[in-house]
Amino acid sequence: MFNEMLAAVAAPTHPRSLSALGRFLAFGAAAGVVAAAAAHVSTLAAVPVWAMFMGWIAWFTRGHSARDGLINWICLALGIGIGFGATALLGLLAPALGVFALPFVVFAVAILVVSARILPALSNIPSYFLGVVSVFAAHAAPTLAAFAELGGASAVGSLAAWLASAVQARIVRHA
Repeated sequence: MFNEMLAAVAAPTHPRSLSALGRFLAFGAAAGVVAAAAAHVSTLAAVPVWAMFMGWIAWFTRGHSARDGLINWICLALGIGIGFGATALLGLLAPALGVFALPFVVFAVAILVVSARILPALSNIPSYFLGVVSVFAAHAAPTLAAFAELGGASAVGSLAAWLASAVQARIVRHA
């Protein structure tokens, strides 16, 4: 798909098409406008803008269809759940294991996430890790409210990435 977009930006196919520079700028502007709108929505919803961008990043980890994007976000959301499980486990083990609790929990999380590769539809290790990282970056306690906040923010980002890609694909089709 990237090569098609690059070719469309390079050579107009219709006399009334945008110039190469115009297509290049429209392509970037589409992403910029959607990203700005998603950041604004995140701010209005009082969710972290950086967490919204985790969803945006996850959208691009595997495939570019709406179905792939949804699966990518589901893997991110499962990663958030794994991250909260890790946080809870760390709290339980820290009194007994001290400084060894963190390496133990990281080891367990890595095994769990990497083992997810056996699930054909949900085999998206980068998205799982984006979810786990989101939990640790947020310093969030493992609560339903925190899950909703991170999951909701990342859903806004994934939806925005889909929208930006759809607009960009339209620019390419009409080039």
